Amino acid sequence: MINLDFFPSRRLAIYTVKLFVTRSLAVLIALVLVLMTLDLLGESGKILAVHGNGEAELWKYVSLRVPLLISRFLPFSVLLGTLIAFTGLNQHSEVVAMKAAGISAHQMLAPLIVASLVIAGVLFVFNERVVVNANRQVTAWSDNDYKPVPPDTGNLSNVWLLSGNDLIQARHVGGRRRTFHVEDLTIYDREGGELQQIIKADRADPQGNAWKLSKVSIYNSSMSMVRNLPELVALEGVQPEQLTLAKVDPDQLDFWTLKSRIAQLERAGRPTDEAKAGLWHKVSGPLSTLLMPLLAATAAFGLARSGQVLLRACIGMALGFAYFVADNFSIAMGNVGAYPPFLAAWAPFMLFLLVGEAVLIRSEE
Repeated sequence: MINLDFFPSRRLAIYTVKLFVTRSLAVLIALVLVLMTLDLLGESGKILAVHGNGEAELWKYVSLRVPLLISRFLPFSVLLGTLIAFTGLNQHSEVVAMKAAGISAHQMLAPLIVASLVIAGVLFVFNERVVVNANRQVTAWSDNDYKPVPPDTGNLSNVWLLSGNDLIQARHVGGRRRTFHVEDLTIYDREGGELQQIIKADRADPQGNAWKLSKVSIYNSSMSMVRNLPELVALEGVQPEQLTLAKVDPDQLDFWTLKSRIAQLERAGRPTDEAKAGLWHKVSGPLSTLLMPLLAATAAFGLARSGQVLLRACIGMALGFAYFVADNFSIAMGNVGAYPPFLAAWAPFMLFLLVGEAVLIRSEE
Protein backbone atom coordinates (compact mmCIF):
# COMPACT_ATOMS: atom_id res chain seq x y z
CA MET A 1 0.00 0.00 0.00
CA ILE A 2 1.41 3.37 -1.04
CA ASN A 3 1.75 6.08 1.58
CA LEU A 4 -0.11 9.13 0.25
CA ASP A 5 1.14 11.57 2.91
CA PHE A 6 3.49 14.26 1.62
CA PHE A 7 5.95 13.63 4.46
CA PRO A 8 7.14 10.27 5.80
CA SER A 9 6.81 9.53 9.51
CA ARG A 10 7.95 12.18 11.99
CA ARG A 11 10.81 10.01 13.24
CA LEU A 12 12.03 9.30 9.72
CA ALA A 13 11.82 13.00 8.77
CA ILE A 14 13.88 14.02 11.81
CA TYR A 15 16.41 11.28 11.06
CA THR A 16 16.97 12.33 7.43
CA VAL A 17 17.05 16.05 8.26
CA LYS A 18 19.59 15.41 11.01
CA LEU A 19 21.83 13.51 8.58
CA PHE A 20 21.40 16.26 5.97
CA VAL A 21 22.12 19.19 8.30
CA THR A 22 25.08 17.65 10.13
CA ARG A 23 26.80 16.54 6.92
CA SER A 24 26.22 19.91 5.26
CA LEU A 25 27.51 21.76 8.32
CA ALA A 26 30.61 19.55 8.52
CA VAL A 27 31.39 20.16 4.83
CA LEU A 28 30.85 23.92 5.25
CA ILE A 29 33.21 24.11 8.24
CA ALA A 30 35.87 22.12 6.39
CA LEU A 31 35.58 24.26 3.25
CA VAL A 32 35.69 27.56 5.14
CA LEU A 33 38.69 26.48 7.22
CA VAL A 34 40.69 25.37 4.18
CA LEU A 35 39.77 28.33 1.99
CA MET A 36 40.26 30.87 4.79
CA THR A 37 43.72 29.42 5.51
CA LEU A 38 44.73 29.68 1.85
CA ASP A 39 43.29 33.19 1.57
CA LEU A 40 45.08 34.35 4.71
CA LEU A 41 48.38 32.92 3.50
CA GLY A 42 48.04 35.01 0.36
CA GLU A 43 46.99 38.26 2.05
CA SER A 44 48.85 38.18 5.38
CA GLY A 45 52.04 39.52 3.81
CA LYS A 46 50.20 42.57 2.41
CA ILE A 47 48.44 43.20 5.73
CA LEU A 48 51.58 42.95 7.86
CA ALA A 49 53.57 45.08 5.39
CA VAL A 50 51.63 48.14 6.58
CA HIS A 51 53.25 49.85 9.56
CA GLY A 52 51.19 49.34 12.71
CA ASN A 53 49.35 46.25 11.50
CA GLY A 54 49.75 43.07 13.54
CA GLU A 55 47.90 40.03 14.80
CA ALA A 56 44.74 42.05 15.53
CA GLU A 57 44.50 43.10 11.88
CA LEU A 58 44.91 39.49 10.74
CA TRP A 59 41.99 38.45 12.95
CA LYS A 60 40.01 41.43 11.66
CA TYR A 61 40.60 40.22 8.09
CA VAL A 62 39.48 36.72 9.06
CA SER A 63 36.32 38.08 10.71
CA LEU A 64 35.46 40.01 7.53
CA ARG A 65 36.26 37.23 5.06
CA VAL A 66 34.61 34.30 6.86
CA PRO A 67 31.03 35.62 6.32
CA LEU A 68 31.79 36.02 2.59
CA LEU A 69 33.08 32.45 2.36
CA ILE A 70 30.06 31.10 4.25
CA SER A 71 27.66 32.93 1.94
CA ARG A 72 29.43 31.79 -1.21
CA PHE A 73 30.01 28.15 -0.32
CA LEU A 74 26.91 27.28 1.70
CA PRO A 75 25.05 26.02 -1.41
CA PHE A 76 28.14 23.91 -2.32
CA SER A 77 28.13 22.52 1.21
CA VAL A 78 24.44 21.63 0.99
CA LEU A 79 25.11 19.81 -2.30
CA LEU A 80 28.04 17.81 -0.91
CA GLY A 81 26.31 17.19 2.43
CA THR A 82 23.24 15.83 0.64
CA LEU A 83 25.42 13.57 -1.51
CA ILE A 84 27.20 12.20 1.56
CA ALA A 85 23.92 11.61 3.40
CA PHE A 86 22.23 9.92 0.42
CA THR A 87 25.26 7.75 -0.36
CA GLY A 88 25.28 6.50 3.22
CA LEU A 89 21.55 5.78 3.16
CA ASN A 90 21.93 3.87 -0.10
CA GLN A 91 24.93 1.81 0.99
CA HIS A 92 23.17 0.71 4.18
CA SER A 93 20.03 -0.25 2.21
CA GLU A 94 17.95 2.27 4.16
CA VAL A 95 16.52 3.64 0.91
CA VAL A 96 15.38 0.13 -0.02
CA ALA A 97 13.70 -0.20 3.39
CA MET A 98 11.89 3.14 2.92
CA LYS A 99 10.66 2.13 -0.52
CA ALA A 100 9.50 -1.24 0.86
CA ALA A 101 7.44 0.72 3.40
CA GLY A 102 5.68 2.52 0.52
CA ILE A 103 7.59 5.81 0.83
CA SER A 104 8.19 7.50 -2.52
CA ALA A 105 11.28 9.43 -3.58
CA HIS A 106 9.41 12.72 -3.25
CA GLN A 107 8.41 11.83 0.31
CA MET A 108 12.03 11.03 1.16
CA LEU A 109 13.09 14.41 -0.16
CA ALA A 110 10.25 16.44 1.37
CA PRO A 111 11.89 16.94 4.83
CA LEU A 112 15.17 17.92 3.13
CA ILE A 113 13.39 20.45 0.92
CA VAL A 114 11.78 22.04 3.98
CA ALA A 115 15.15 22.12 5.77
CA SER A 116 16.72 23.68 2.64
CA LEU A 117 14.00 26.34 2.59
CA VAL A 118 14.84 27.24 6.20
CA ILE A 119 18.56 27.35 5.30
CA ALA A 120 17.75 29.63 2.33
CA GLY A 121 15.83 32.01 4.61
CA VAL A 122 18.67 32.09 7.13
CA LEU A 123 21.19 32.67 4.34
CA PHE A 124 19.14 35.57 2.92
CA VAL A 125 19.00 37.29 6.32
CA PHE A 126 22.69 36.55 6.91
CA ASN A 127 23.55 38.13 3.55
CA GLU A 128 21.47 41.21 4.27
CA ARG A 129 22.65 41.77 7.84
CA VAL A 130 26.26 40.58 7.81
CA VAL A 131 27.69 39.78 4.40
CA VAL A 132 27.02 43.09 2.61
CA ASN A 133 28.61 45.05 5.48
CA ALA A 134 31.61 42.71 5.66
CA ASN A 135 32.03 42.88 1.88
CA ARG A 136 31.92 46.67 1.91
CA GLN A 137 34.46 46.93 4.74
CA VAL A 138 36.95 44.38 3.43
CA THR A 139 36.77 45.89 -0.09
CA ALA A 140 37.40 49.40 1.25
CA TRP A 141 40.26 48.09 3.40
CA SER A 142 41.93 46.13 0.59
CA ASP A 143 41.49 49.03 -1.87
CA ASN A 144 43.28 51.20 0.70
CA ASP A 145 46.18 48.69 0.74
CA TYR A 146 45.15 47.52 4.23
CA LYS A 147 45.80 50.92 5.76
CA PRO A 148 43.33 52.13 8.40
CA VAL A 149 39.99 53.32 7.03
CA PRO A 150 37.23 55.21 8.89
CA PRO A 151 34.41 53.23 10.52
CA ASP A 152 31.86 51.92 8.04
CA THR A 153 29.11 54.49 7.41
CA GLY A 154 27.96 53.52 3.96
CA ASN A 155 31.52 53.37 2.64
CA LEU A 156 32.36 53.08 -1.03
CA SER A 157 35.91 52.62 -2.24
CA ASN A 158 37.79 53.31 -5.46
CA VAL A 159 34.98 55.27 -7.16
CA TRP A 160 35.58 56.71 -10.63
CA LEU A 161 33.47 59.50 -12.16
CA LEU A 162 33.63 61.34 -15.49
CA SER A 163 32.64 65.01 -15.17
CA GLY A 164 32.87 66.75 -18.52
CA ASN A 165 36.41 66.15 -19.70
CA ASP A 166 37.71 65.67 -16.17
CA LEU A 167 38.22 62.27 -14.61
CA ILE A 168 37.65 61.98 -10.85
CA GLN A 169 38.89 59.19 -8.59
CA ALA A 170 37.69 58.92 -4.98
CA ARG A 171 39.56 56.30 -2.99
CA HIS A 172 37.02 56.50 -0.16
CA VAL A 173 33.46 57.86 -0.07
CA GLY A 174 31.72 57.78 3.29
CA GLY A 175 29.19 59.38 5.61
CA ARG A 176 25.58 60.34 5.07
CA ARG A 177 23.89 63.71 4.50
CA ARG A 178 25.80 66.34 6.52
CA THR A 179 28.71 63.99 7.22
CA PHE A 180 29.08 62.96 3.57
CA HIS A 181 32.70 63.37 2.45
CA VAL A 182 35.42 62.04 0.17
CA GLU A 183 38.93 61.05 1.22
CA ASP A 184 42.00 60.71 -1.00
CA LEU A 185 40.48 62.52 -3.98
CA THR A 186 42.28 62.83 -7.33
CA ILE A 187 41.08 65.06 -10.20
CA TYR A 188 42.60 64.57 -13.67
CA ASP A 189 41.99 67.94 -15.35
CA ARG A 190 41.88 67.40 -19.11
CA GLU A 191 41.36 69.75 -22.05
CA GLY A 192 41.25 68.73 -25.66
CA GLY A 193 42.15 65.16 -24.76
CA GLU A 194 45.37 66.26 -23.03
CA LEU A 195 46.15 66.17 -19.31
CA GLN A 196 46.60 69.70 -17.96
CA GLN A 197 46.97 69.13 -14.24
CA ILE A 198 46.44 66.58 -11.48
CA ILE A 199 44.76 67.80 -8.31
CA LYS A 200 45.05 65.66 -5.20
CA ALA A 201 43.30 66.31 -1.89
CA ASP A 202 43.26 64.46 1.40
CA ARG A 203 39.59 65.31 1.94
CA ALA A 204 36.68 66.90 0.08
CA ASP A 205 33.40 68.13 1.59
CA PRO A 206 30.32 69.39 -0.28
CA GLN A 207 30.01 73.19 -0.15
CA GLY A 208 26.96 74.55 -1.92
CA ASN A 209 27.22 73.64 -5.60
CA ALA A 210 30.92 72.80 -5.32
CA TRP A 211 33.36 71.02 -3.02
CA LYS A 212 35.90 72.29 -0.48
CA LEU A 213 39.16 70.42 -0.88
CA SER A 214 41.60 70.22 2.05
CA LYS A 215 45.40 69.69 1.97
CA VAL A 216 45.61 70.10 -1.78
CA SER A 217 48.50 69.23 -4.09
CA ILE A 218 48.37 70.49 -7.71
CA TYR A 219 50.70 69.12 -10.38
CA ASN A 220 50.91 71.23 -13.55
CA SER A 221 51.95 69.05 -16.48
CA SER A 222 53.02 71.93 -18.77
CA MET A 223 55.31 73.51 -16.16
CA SER A 224 56.28 70.27 -14.36
CA MET A 225 55.80 71.85 -10.97
CA VAL A 226 53.75 71.10 -7.86
CA ARG A 227 51.85 73.59 -5.71
CA ASN A 228 50.52 72.88 -2.24
CA LEU A 229 47.43 74.66 -0.93
CA PRO A 230 45.63 74.33 2.40
CA GLU A 231 42.20 74.61 0.75
CA LEU A 232 40.64 74.84 -2.70
CA VAL A 233 37.09 75.07 -4.03
CA ALA A 234 36.59 72.84 -7.08
CA LEU A 235 34.26 70.33 -8.77
CA GLU A 236 31.51 72.86 -9.37
CA GLY A 237 28.28 71.17 -10.41
CA VAL A 238 29.29 67.71 -9.15
CA GLN A 239 26.60 66.44 -6.78
CA PRO A 240 27.20 63.88 -3.99
CA GLU A 241 24.63 61.57 -5.60
CA GLN A 242 26.84 61.29 -8.68
CA LEU A 243 29.58 59.70 -6.58
CA THR A 244 27.27 57.24 -4.84
CA LEU A 245 25.68 56.25 -8.16
CA ALA A 246 29.04 55.95 -9.91
CA LYS A 247 29.61 52.61 -8.18
CA VAL A 248 26.54 50.51 -7.42
CA ASP A 249 27.83 47.08 -6.37
CA PRO A 250 24.98 44.66 -5.54
CA ASP A 251 27.34 42.63 -3.34
CA GLN A 252 27.91 45.63 -1.07
CA LEU A 253 24.30 46.82 -0.72
CA ASP A 254 21.33 45.23 1.01
CA PHE A 255 18.14 44.46 -0.92
CA TRP A 256 16.18 47.63 -0.09
CA THR A 257 19.15 50.00 -0.46
CA LEU A 258 19.95 48.45 -3.83
CA LYS A 259 16.34 48.82 -4.91
CA SER A 260 16.49 52.51 -3.96
CA ARG A 261 19.74 52.98 -5.89
CA ILE A 262 18.17 51.35 -8.96
CA ALA A 263 15.33 53.89 -8.82
CA GLN A 264 17.90 56.71 -8.60
CA LEU A 265 19.82 55.29 -11.55
CA GLU A 266 16.63 55.12 -13.62
CA ARG A 267 15.79 58.74 -12.80
CA ALA A 268 19.31 59.74 -13.84
CA GLY A 269 19.01 57.81 -17.11
CA ARG A 270 21.85 55.46 -16.17
CA PRO A 271 22.01 51.73 -17.13
CA THR A 272 20.52 49.45 -14.48
CA ASP A 273 20.86 45.93 -15.93
CA GLU A 274 23.72 44.87 -13.63
CA ALA A 275 22.03 46.29 -10.53
CA LYS A 276 18.67 44.67 -11.36
CA ALA A 277 20.28 41.30 -12.04
CA GLY A 278 22.08 41.58 -8.70
CA LEU A 279 18.82 42.51 -6.97
CA TRP A 280 16.97 39.42 -8.20
CA HIS A 281 20.00 37.24 -7.54
CA LYS A 282 19.86 38.23 -3.88
CA VAL A 283 16.69 36.09 -3.76
CA SER A 284 17.50 33.36 -6.29
CA GLY A 285 21.01 32.83 -4.87
CA PRO A 286 19.96 31.66 -1.39
CA LEU A 287 17.08 29.68 -2.91
CA SER A 288 19.64 27.60 -4.82
CA THR A 289 19.92 25.49 -1.65
CA LEU A 290 16.45 24.14 -2.54
CA LEU A 291 17.86 22.61 -5.71
CA MET A 292 20.70 20.74 -4.07
CA PRO A 293 18.66 17.83 -2.60
CA LEU A 294 16.94 17.40 -5.97
CA LEU A 295 20.20 17.41 -7.94
CA ALA A 296 21.90 15.10 -5.43
CA ALA A 297 19.00 12.65 -5.32
CA THR A 298 20.60 10.44 -7.98
CA ALA A 299 22.96 9.16 -5.27
CA ALA A 300 20.04 7.84 -3.21
CA PHE A 301 18.38 5.56 -5.71
CA GLY A 302 19.59 2.42 -7.37
CA LEU A 303 20.88 -0.70 -5.71
CA ALA A 304 24.10 -0.35 -3.75
CA ARG A 305 25.26 -3.79 -4.88
CA SER A 306 25.11 -2.69 -8.51
CA GLY A 307 28.44 -0.92 -7.98
CA GLN A 308 27.11 2.36 -9.38
CA VAL A 309 26.81 4.35 -6.13
CA LEU A 310 30.01 6.28 -6.82
CA LEU A 311 28.92 6.94 -10.40
CA ARG A 312 25.54 8.20 -9.23
CA ALA A 313 27.22 10.45 -6.64
CA CYS A 314 29.49 11.86 -9.35
CA ILE A 315 26.45 12.54 -11.56
CA GLY A 316 24.75 14.38 -8.71
CA MET A 317 27.90 16.41 -8.07
CA ALA A 318 28.23 17.21 -11.78
CA LEU A 319 24.61 18.43 -11.92
CA GLY A 320 25.20 20.65 -8.89
CA PHE A 321 28.38 22.20 -10.24
CA ALA A 322 26.76 22.61 -13.66
CA TYR A 323 24.10 24.73 -11.96
CA PHE A 324 26.70 27.04 -10.40
CA VAL A 325 28.49 27.40 -13.75
CA ALA A 326 25.21 28.20 -15.51
CA ASP A 327 24.24 30.64 -12.76
CA ASN A 328 27.52 32.57 -12.99
CA PHE A 329 27.33 32.61 -16.79
CA SER A 330 23.75 33.85 -16.74
CA ILE A 331 24.53 36.65 -14.26
CA ALA A 332 27.51 37.70 -16.40
CA MET A 333 25.23 37.87 -19.45
CA GLY A 334 22.72 39.89 -17.46
CA ASN A 335 25.42 42.33 -16.33
CA VAL A 336 26.35 43.17 -19.92
CA GLY A 337 22.70 43.42 -21.02
CA ALA A 338 22.63 40.24 -23.13
CA TYR A 339 19.91 38.71 -20.91
CA PRO A 340 17.03 40.54 -19.23
CA PRO A 341 17.88 40.96 -15.51
CA PHE A 342 14.99 38.82 -14.24
CA LEU A 343 15.80 36.03 -16.69
CA ALA A 344 19.51 36.21 -15.82
CA ALA A 345 18.78 35.65 -12.14
CA TRP A 346 16.01 33.05 -12.38
CA ALA A 347 16.57 31.07 -15.61
CA PRO A 348 19.28 28.71 -14.21
CA PHE A 349 17.17 28.08 -11.10
CA MET A 350 14.07 27.13 -13.10
CA LEU A 351 16.05 25.09 -15.63
CA PHE A 352 17.80 22.95 -13.02
CA LEU A 353 14.60 22.66 -10.98
CA LEU A 354 13.06 20.96 -14.02
CA VAL A 355 16.21 18.88 -14.59
CA GLY A 356 16.25 17.73 -10.96
CA GLU A 357 12.56 16.89 -11.01
CA ALA A 358 12.98 14.94 -14.27
CA VAL A 359 15.89 12.95 -12.78
CA LEU A 360 13.85 12.24 -9.64
CA ILE A 361 10.80 11.07 -11.58
CA ARG A 362 13.01 8.86 -13.72
CA SER A 363 14.61 7.42 -10.55
CA GLU A 364 11.21 6.63 -9.10
CA GLU A 365 10.22 4.72 -12.21
